[in-house]
Amino acid sequence: MDFTNPLVYGVPFFLALILLELSYSKHSERKKLYNYKDLFSSLALGVGSAVVAALVKTISAIVIFSWIYETFNPVVNGVRMNIMGWQSFTYAWYVWIFCQLADDFSYYWFHRQNHMVRFFWAAHIVHHSSDNFNLGTAVRNGWFTIIYKPLFYLWMPAIGFPPEMILVCLGIESLWQFQLHSQYIPKLGWVEKIFNTHTMHQVHHAKNIEYLDKNHGGFLNIFDRIFGTWKPLDESIAIEFGVTLPPNSYNPMVILTHEYANIWSDMKKSSDWKHKFLYAFGPPGWSHDGSTLTTRQAREEMEKLKGLQYKN
Repeated sequence: MDFTNPLVYGVPFFLALILLELSYSKHSERKKLYNYKDLFSSLALGVGSAVVAALVKTISAIVIFSWIYETFNPVVNGVRMNIMGWQSFTYAWYVWIFCQLADDFSYYWFHRQNHMVRFFWAAHIVHHSSDNFNLGTAVRNGWFTIIYKPLFYLWMPAIGFPPEMILVCLGIESLWQFQLHSQYIPKLGWVEKIFNTHTMHQVHHAKNIEYLDKNHGGFLNIFDRIFGTWKPLDESIAIEFGVTLPPNSYNPMVILTHEYANIWSDMKKSSDWKHKFLYAFGPPGWSHDGSTLTTRQAREEMEKLKGLQYKN
């Protein structure tokens, strides 16, 4: 069964919607929604990401996913059976729903680890590096996340989901993620009880301490709610977009690599190999001397300050 990647059809709509939002923002109250240099950096990174994705997808989907699928789901007496004993999944409509849910679960953990492990964060920070939040930022994707992203999805072909079905679900997830990057959509009432929405994704892109490392979900927010990373937009907080240590450059190559350079610089601060390892694979912000703080430590410090202010 042959399926076409939904993103192939999505790209022209991405560009059209970016132009539409750009035009609208010129005449709206939000004058600084777009910065042209920042937008061109985002578009350049998006084009590069698309090229890398095409190459990696050939290897990950056609080769690795297919190999795992065939290995764990051999044909027995004319029927494809999973090695655990059940019949491999068909293309029935309800299987598509389960596949999309499985995709969202995988995406949640892939996305969350991008924020929890600094080496992954060095690749993912590209997407968060802009202090603008708009549809242009949606295509500002890192090139290296695509290399290890398939690892979080390997269990899906192993249990019986056909590789082409997984690819379509990944494409649908990406389409939903793109349109979340808009400030013009308000809170959506009951929809926010189920789906990951535009205001929730604004929280995810904020650098406010209260908002750091929240809302990692794809199109649903159920996994954020279950695993304690969900947070709605608090309109009393003046939201700031971007990262705490921005690249301070519009050069796509600098944006792509600056956090790797930071990791290397930090690793040289200590001769202890455990410290070197944690600078690379510990949580972002970890330091052996307390000179920088993780998100958890920063929140604890903020709570202490609030407590002191309350006492005074």
